Amino acid sequence: MEQDYKEKLDKLALDVINLSRNTLLVNLRFLDMALSRFQYFTCNESTYLTNGEFLLFNPQHVLKSYKDESEAPVRDYLHIVMHCVFRHMFMNPTLNRPLWDLACDIAVENVINDLYLKQVDSKRAKMQQAKLGKIKSEVKILTAEKIYNYIKENLSELEAAELRGYFYADNHEVWYMTDGEIEEKFGLAPIYNDNDSDNPERSDGNEDKSVSNSQGSKRSELDKMWQEISERMLTDLETFSKEQGDKAGGLMQNLKEVNREKYDYTAFLRKFAVLGETMKVNDDEFDYIFYTYGLKLYENLPLVEPLEYKDVKKIREFVIAIDTSGSTSGDLVQTFVQKTYNVLKSTESFFSRINLHIIQCDAEIQEHVKITTQEEFDDYLKTMKIKGLGGTDFRPVFDKVNQLIVNKEFTNLKGLIYFTDGYGEFPKQKPDYDTAFVFIDDEYNNPDVPPWAIKLVLQKDEI
Repeated sequence: MEQDYKEKLDKLALDVINLSRNTLLVNLRFLDMALSRFQYFTCNESTYLTNGEFLLFNPQHVLKSYKDESEAPVRDYLHIVMHCVFRHMFMNPTLNRPLWDLACDIAVENVINDLYLKQVDSKRAKMQQAKLGKIKSEVKILTAEKIYNYIKENLSELEAAELRGYFYADNHEVWYMTDGEIEEKFGLAPIYNDNDSDNPERSDGNEDKSVSNSQGSKRSELDKMWQEISERMLTDLETFSKEQGDKAGGLMQNLKEVNREKYDYTAFLRKFAVLGETMKVNDDEFDYIFYTYGLKLYENLPLVEPLEYKDVKKIREFVIAIDTSGSTSGDLVQTFVQKTYNVLKSTESFFSRINLHIIQCDAEIQEHVKITTQEEFDDYLKTMKIKGLGGTDFRPVFDKVNQLIVNKEFTNLKGLIYFTDGYGEFPKQKPDYDTAFVFIDDEYNNPDVPPWAIKLVLQKDEI
């Protein structure tokens, strides 16, 4: 009798979930791929859980929320799907988890509100308005990353905990668990796969191996799957947004952020490298067999000596140009120079003697400093001041560097990296060295650079 009641309860809850999914599918066609990616499992938790592959739900919670407010399960389902589309569960492990959970919830709830879909217009949407209004006044684009930074800098732990109640819909615990930990805690007794929703089958307790194998899929595979879904959504939304105006604005911004190509500034800087000789054992050409045999046979007399020289990539001649116009933050400039310095002085990045030129320029050259040793670099950073704060013109820097080449200040200049907001006059001709313009992209409105230049777009946390 009790088993029959449980089966009926599970079936009713599944009907509500399917209804919620189908409602979203009818009204948000661009979500078609995302809405049907879950395997369903029951659990005893108080709410929903997902890792991007399965959806765990408590039947009693689903039915109660539907009874109280028919829009609630629809909104909850969309909330969960948005987490996956934005790939929130594949977070940076160094982030503060409670704050990251809150930031993710705020980001997806804001996107849902911006869609103005009556089928998800629940009571909590109205409760969120005042809270979202305050956050929007401080954070221009409500992505999880930007909200996280805002919360971390402006809210206490108690304030953050109180705020989460307005945006909470699902438990994020499984985001931080391995497949083995998930299976051990929840059991994962399957009801049916979302792809077979028209023909549901109850599990007899003997879990299908295909389900077990899918639960063991690697996070990287899940991440890749949701990335592909997210990229397709972004393409589809280009048409959708034109029809719906600003309704998809928040969704578009989040999709652009999550699909934005991430750059490794360290790896990028090392592309500006030249071959040089440094005192280092060349392990590729050294035969340890003969070496150790000689030590064994003749005690302290090896048969061969190790080669002392090896060609490695080093940054020897380099120019750092800094746009000191009024539109560029002084603190951010100093952070950029410090980061560049840290990369340069890291292992296998500097020769013992270097030829580094740091040029500050707004509409004209404001400062030119030559650095030849790490000690000089240290001294420069200690006394560095931003000079200029006028207009922006890139041409004086290139004229200066070209003159330095003529004066034989450089023998093999590999590259120039220009930190700027991008708004200024560019040289019309390509220089004889690689050039990169690096700027911070907070509003997705950065200008184009000439075809001969490299455009590197970074977030503040990437510098």
